Amino acid sequence: MVTTAVESTGGVREFARLLLGRRARLRWVHLILGGALAMPYVLLGEVFVGPITGSQNVFGDFRLQLLSFAAGLPLAAATSLFPLTRPLEASAVRWLCGVDADLLVYGPARTRAAKGRTAAWFTLHLGFGGIVAGMSLAVPPFAVVLIVLPLFAWLRDSRLGLPEVLGHTWALALSPVAGIACLLALAGCAAGAGALLARWAPALLGPAPEDRLAAAEARAADLAVRNRLARELHDSVGHALSAVTLQASAARRVLDSDPEFVREALAAIEDTTRRTVGELDAVLGVLRDGDTPGTGPAPTLAVDLGGLLRRVRAGGLRLTATLTADPETLPPVLSREAYRIVQEGLSNAVRHAGDDVEVTLRVELAEGHLEITVENPLVPSDSQRPGGGHGLRGIADRARLLGGTVEAGAGAGTGSGGSEGASPQGAGMWRLHVRLPVKFPA
Repeated sequence: MVTTAVESTGGVREFARLLLGRRARLRWVHLILGGALAMPYVLLGEVFVGPITGSQNVFGDFRLQLLSFAAGLPLAAATSLFPLTRPLEASAVRWLCGVDADLLVYGPARTRAAKGRTAAWFTLHLGFGGIVAGMSLAVPPFAVVLIVLPLFAWLRDSRLGLPEVLGHTWALALSPVAGIACLLALAGCAAGAGALLARWAPALLGPAPEDRLAAAEARAADLAVRNRLARELHDSVGHALSAVTLQASAARRVLDSDPEFVREALAAIEDTTRRTVGELDAVLGVLRDGDTPGTGPAPTLAVDLGGLLRRVRAGGLRLTATLTADPETLPPVLSREAYRIVQEGLSNAVRHAGDDVEVTLRVELAEGHLEITVENPLVPSDSQRPGGGHGLRGIADRARLLGGTVEAGAGAGTGSGGSEGASPQGAGMWRLHVRLPVKFPA
């Protein structure tokens, strides 16, 4: 029996929540707003209904009021074609009806189908809202009169237009119950109408297939920008850290015996970090503002290759560079991407070959292609510096975007199956070969 009583109490609370809970109250407010929006259209409807029916007092006839309301709804559907209707209605539905924002579209309706759905929604909102708003104005005063009628005899003799049946004793005794029932019926109608609008909102105000396609394209474009920024951060910051580590290590070993080399290494570290901070600020500016970098152009092969080679050599790396291509003749995009590829190739050699080996770099033009080759001896895994893991992937992404190819692996002529940081032990050469077309597809 106790369990039954608890379940009954829980059922009453759930019923009360559905009728008068926070969400139900907000949806009621949404319907009241719809009724307020419907009033100008009702007044316009009365302008037409009065002359047609020959009535001089449309307000005094409830049937003519309903007819005016019905005549105003098509006018509401026509005005819903204004661009701001759908964004405003979607915002109201999100905040007042509790509909997930991902299910709604906030932009203006562009296609004929979207405009038709918006017109249907606006008509339903104003239609249901007008009915519930009218009930909200009329039912509560009538219900209060019914509830207090047995307590005040003078109300029965007043000119309130009460039904004659209330003159009977039994009807008078039941009038409070009828008043409470009227209030519950009003709350039920408001809750039901609000729930229906909340259910129909995604279908009428939600994204059409073309909206979903546009959103998917926007997400893909944003992801492409983020991936590009991630590559830029990896290449610039990763190379700087590798170069600074190499330079600091070399300077530490000759700190007492070769002060001049230490000064050069510290100057190289200063220059490397200064340039990297500038590049980092540029990339972070893109993330903050969603615009192009404002701290200067990106490094290119034509302008910045010499400085890159000097900084790498200043760290003690034995680097032999052969440049037969003229960087000044390269397209700007190719020059920029080629610089990043060279930078990451040298960083990879520094991390995984160490500073006691000789690294060979060749940049040359052959058969309409720019070819970049970086070679270094393989060393045991326990002699490699930790780090890396994304450099070859970034090089491959850059080459693919330009229509080029990448070969990386142990030994000359190795295919693309090599993996960064996985150089086997023993003799041999690690070779990175990138081939980029000078005239690549747009």
